[in-house]
Amino acid sequence: MKPKPAASGVTPPEATDTRASDTRLMRSLLIGIFMFMAVYALYFARDFFMPVVLAFLLALMLTPIVRFLRKIGIPEPVSATLLVCLSVLVLATSGYFLSGPVVDLANRAPTIGRQVTERLAELRDPFEKVMEVSKEVEKATEATQEPGVQKVVVAQPGILSQAAGNLLSAGTTAAITFVLSLFLLASGTMFYEKTIQSFARMSEKKRALRLVYDVEREISRYLLTVGLINGGLGLTIALGLWAIRMPTPFVWGAAAAALNFLPYVGALVTVVLVAAIALISFDTFSYALLAPAFVLVCNLFEGQIVTPLIVGRRLEINAVAIFIAVAFWSWLWGFIGALIAVPLLVIIKVFCDHFESWRHVGNFLAAQEVVEPDEEDPVR
Repeated sequence: MKPKPAASGVTPPEATDTRASDTRLMRSLLIGIFMFMAVYALYFARDFFMPVVLAFLLALMLTPIVRFLRKIGIPEPVSATLLVCLSVLVLATSGYFLSGPVVDLANRAPTIGRQVTERLAELRDPFEKVMEVSKEVEKATEATQEPGVQKVVVAQPGILSQAAGNLLSAGTTAAITFVLSLFLLASGTMFYEKTIQSFARMSEKKRALRLVYDVEREISRYLLTVGLINGGLGLTIALGLWAIRMPTPFVWGAAAAALNFLPYVGALVTVVLVAAIALISFDTFSYALLAPAFVLVCNLFEGQIVTPLIVGRRLEINAVAIFIAVAFWSWLWGFIGALIAVPLLVIIKVFCDHFESWRHVGNFLAAQEVVEPDEEDPVR
């Protein structure tokens, strides 16, 4: 039997499926193009976007303090000004006192590397043959070059000019970050008022206001709590290294506090650096291993007990997502990007958890599947 022709004015099911498939394909292509253009913009306009993102993160971290001070009668512009000025003072003071030891370590880097190599000379014997083969290959490669061919060496900018450029760029970024965070904190509830005005119906206004408050509260508490935990970790490591007479202990405490924003990687880098300095600072290997062992124990205690107990397990991110985020943001914005990669990942997860259609993304980012009760009015 031949299929009956479709009735006049009725779209066949096959045509409807094809049209829906084409719409999904077009939507996916548009999303892919948008993401590619966004990454392109973030990379080439990082001098603009980096301080803006840092300002938002700093404002979110200080928001719970501003809200608390408002409850006891201190206006938001006053508390915001005091907090931002205090942050600048702490950063400037820390940079002033730590700049000397850091510059000294940077100048002594070749000497430190040579001393570490000498201390580990007995462990280097198995690799001597590999090094000899590598040198022979290098000599053979140079011998095969045609006579008269000159090597071209690209002249690099001087160290002083590079340092001056980096210092100017860092100062500009810091100034924009602190000024913008001051305005964000002092604006109070203006952002929420503008959000409410964007909706027409009262039910939509209430739902949007609840969403914004929930997301802002969770992210602010997370950033402030993690910042305080990392500060406590750095202070503990600094005092412990000072007690065992480790050189420049507060430099390593500050490094541990900053690098702890990079889970897994930051703790490993801190342990390796402390171990290298301890090897050339103490006479015996057993006493030299005491410093990196102490740092490792502190990081394990913080990561496995303190942070899960205070922050909770709901905002934990799986290790694969963390490594991908750190690699991506470090390529995009360098060391600053690596430091803010995990906080940005937590922000994305919190946003996804509050939207029904994006909860599968939040579940993918989570360390373990989190089963939450259905909300009364989910946002779709």
